[in-house]
Amino acid sequence: MDILEDILDTVDLNGTLYFRTDFSPPWSVEVPKHSQAARFHLVLQGRSYFYVAPHDIVELNAGDLILIPYGASHIIADSPQKSAPTLETVLNDADYNGEHTLVVGKQNNAASTQLMCGHFDFRKKSEHPFLKALPSYIVITSSIRAKNPLLDEIIRLITRQAFIESAGSNAAIKRLSEVIFIELLRLGIDQQSDIKPLFKALKDTKIAQALHIIHTNPTNPWTLDSLASEVAMSRSRFAERFKDLVGISPMLYLSEWRLQKALALIGDTKQPIQQVATATGYKSPSSFTRAFQDKFGMAPKEYRESIL
Repeated sequence: MDILEDILDTVDLNGTLYFRTDFSPPWSVEVPKHSQAARFHLVLQGRSYFYVAPHDIVELNAGDLILIPYGASHIIADSPQKSAPTLETVLNDADYNGEHTLVVGKQNNAASTQLMCGHFDFRKKSEHPFLKALPSYIVITSSIRAKNPLLDEIIRLITRQAFIESAGSNAAIKRLSEVIFIELLRLGIDQQSDIKPLFKALKDTKIAQALHIIHTNPTNPWTLDSLASEVAMSRSRFAERFKDLVGISPMLYLSEWRLQKALALIGDTKQPIQQVATATGYKSPSSFTRAFQDKFGMAPKEYRESIL
């Protein structure tokens, strides 16, 4: 099993392209917060500046990409600044109807800044240590792309599709953007200290084996002793190593993962709650309901009703 694939399938990663821009200076826009999502902007042409509070302003040039994992509010502009009109204001002023390219200012194909903007949605209330460890933003520059040919080729494909604007190009961009997100996770973004240990976990023979065991058979009545035995480690050493790399204890990871699988079953199937409880390793529907409510603040039935 590919653990990252299992994680992203369970949290229901779904790419959405919301517009391509053609901005002629002066221009700026404040993009509002979008919970349970990660936003991305790919600079197709020109230069732009991004401000994600409370960090410094980041300059991006053609071919650069920024990923904002938590959907935080941020400012995009043609010059360094920390205030801008809201996206809603910009859309209204441009009389944008949600189709084709968002044009701001007098269109100048040679001098305008063109961006491809989209986001990745995740299942309501879904989370995972790999996602929580992501920094407030990640910038993919030409130098990073040069070191990662697959990522570079995917971004090139998206850029080509953006300029084609033919039937099916938006769908292709959505799928390709999802691959970019996956590749960013696979790379671990070496310069990000918070996420590096998690990717060491996937490369650590013993801890990767434990993660594989949990993901392939989460319903088994695992204990700390039995998991440690499976990977041929002492109980204390296994618990210490797992927490150092993953950030939480093995048993908490197992418990959290079972609940994430439960979210997926409740959201994607019509299985009765009792069956969901059994399918995610709980001995009784009542113990499952208590655990679910403690974690998510609502009963399983309430959650199902909230996403209908």
